[in-house]
Amino acid sequence: MILGSARVEDLAAERPRLAGFGAGPVRLPGAEVLQAMFEMPVSAREAVVPPGLHPTNPALCVILAWRCPESPWGPFALAQVRAQARSGLRPRGFVTGAVCDNRDAADALAADFGFPARAGEVLLRRAYDAAWLEVARGGQTILALEGLDPEPLLPADVHYSVTLNLADTPRGVRLVQVEPEYEITRAERLRPRLLSFHPEAWGDRHLDPYHPVSASVVSATLTLPPVRFVCRPDVLAFEGTEKV
Repeated sequence: MILGSARVEDLAAERPRLAGFGAGPVRLPGAEVLQAMFEMPVSAREAVVPPGLHPTNPALCVILAWRCPESPWGPFALAQVRAQARSGLRPRGFVTGAVCDNRDAADALAADFGFPARAGEVLLRRAYDAAWLEVARGGQTILALEGLDPEPLLPADVHYSVTLNLADTPRGVRLVQVEPEYEITRAERLRPRLLSFHPEAWGDRHLDPYHPVSASVVSATLTLPPVRFVCRPDVLAFEGTEKV
């Protein structure tokens, strides 16, 4: 059985504080969503997730970005870098870092859902022949990718794993399970190409996405429902899952 080896104390050093478990649902209509998945070296497999999670084999890094023209906090774009894992038997995306271009949205996503969102610039563009994502902080580009040769997909063909954010909660340090709902109206498969990536800016020096696996871009309405479950990061899900 493969378990994560990252020290919870190190992961939690700069994690957000969750105000409580009563937020949501939050509806985000008219969103564009870009996801790209890359293999990482086997050396990154256990190193990027805590002991409560099972890393995938091969190690996978998932880049997920939302561009939301409407929200309770105004328009915003959010980029996440996630290490793909399993909590018990279920696939999960453990967020190692996130950047948001709207400070009010970043603060709310951190306080209500545990996203480790930092202020920065997030540019997600979609055209008939490609999609692009560029993320910068402090004037430095920390992520850039493009998705080429779009091919139509059925909305039912696109799936996203549930999000896990490590946060300081009223119950202590926990993996906060966020379960976004996607009402997809248009979907396309892309051929991803990573142009630039700075692992330290995304929370872990072991992150090293190198081999493209898949990518997609969709138009959808997103809904962030209230948090239903949290998990202890130091023990397996069968023991450490808590209903809130």
